[in-house]
Amino acid sequence: MSMTTRSAAVEIADLRVSYGDHVVLDGLDLSIAEGTVLAMLGPNGAGKTTTVNVLSTLLRADSGKATVCGHDIAAHPAAVRSVIGVTGQFSAVDGLLTGTENLLLMGDLHHLPGAESRSRAAALLERFDVADAAGERVANWSGGMQRKLDLAMTLMGEPRVIFLDEPTTGLDPRSRRGLWDLVRGLVADGVTILLTTQYLDEADRLADTIAVLDGGRIVAQGTPAELKRQVPGGAILLHLDTAAGLDRAAHAFPEATRHEESLMLSVPAADGIPGLRSVLDRLERDRVEATHIEVTAPDLDDVFLALTSDTRKAS
Repeated sequence: MSMTTRSAAVEIADLRVSYGDHVVLDGLDLSIAEGTVLAMLGPNGAGKTTTVNVLSTLLRADSGKATVCGHDIAAHPAAVRSVIGVTGQFSAVDGLLTGTENLLLMGDLHHLPGAESRSRAAALLERFDVADAAGERVANWSGGMQRKLDLAMTLMGEPRVIFLDEPTTGLDPRSRRGLWDLVRGLVADGVTILLTTQYLDEADRLADTIAVLDGGRIVAQGTPAELKRQVPGGAILLHLDTAAGLDRAAHAFPEATRHEESLMLSVPAADGIPGLRSVLDRLERDRVEATHIEVTAPDLDDVFLALTSDTRKAS
């Protein structure tokens, strides 16, 4: 089923939240299709965590409407909580308990029968590859293992929608990639995920759709590829073999940026194939011989910097 034909797991319309005179969410509109990942990007204070808190019924909005799996968050908060899971910026595991005990505690909170709780806990420990440490106090686990357990605890209630609020903050690259694999597995099982993150590569790798939030509003939304096409930032990299060659290339392209140590020239090229053709023509005209040419596209860093401000104070 394509994203355009999937029903929405989360719907937000004109959501508004203020703290005194400070507006955090200013008419937020958003829709997340079932079985997809939507990554929410934005500077600190843009309203990402506030959005998660409202959708998870931890914070009441001033106005507007939102539904999760068809349940209105204001009118039926208990129904919303029954279908969601939340993994916040900070791990919710109890370091004094073992991995198994943490999961069984969550089972108790979900009122699971004892046998079902133990079975589900054992399966999650295996799935998240932490079963070997299940009997150890979690305080002795690595940060990556604790984040895995945190997500496993969220899954004890078998949620249909999961809110991941900066889940890989502080993790090393290997642990981050391990958590990415777990997220992909959840989506393959039909779970819907709202991900907030400060790591743009994380959004690029995981998200079906990205929403860029700034000043409490969505300022851009689309697939990673669609957003990259909206902003300038592409370049054609000319690799030269000598300093003299770099000088000739710089003379031919005065608008370019020199990279002395790597003998490379970066030529701005925001107009795709016509821009590349123009560069090739100038190389031939000025008899500049590049060892090879590399075309780079705008990345999410370019999107983020182009579409957001840098003056926020709180999220």
